[in-house]
Amino acid sequence: MGWPLGTEYAASSNVDNAHKLRGKLLLSVGEMDQNVDPASTMQVVNALVKANKTFDLIVLPGQGHSPGGEYGERKRFDFFVHHLLGVEPPDWNATDPKVNSTTSSLN
Repeated sequence: MGWPLGTEYAASSNVDNAHKLRGKLLLSVGEMDQNVDPASTMQVVNALVKANKTFDLIVLPGQGHSPGGEYGERKRFDFFVHHLLGVEPPDWNATDPKVNSTTSSLN
């Protein structure tokens, strides 16, 4: 947006506009992200908490700026299944992960 920062920055800021959240939100952040500093995501989280908004957050230890590998994919798919289809995803802890991995269920 260029320097100096103008009113455009605040108008498009997730932090400044967190109070406007409507609907469901899933945030994910890689602990080692070198593209978007994880502190930026935590600023959004803080603004959402201060605005008393409900949201889901996935922190991916050891991950960079990525979809989060198989775990991140499964969490995203489960979020969409739950919130868009209205169906509860499987209890992944109650099943054999080798049999029910996300990648094998997609093939």
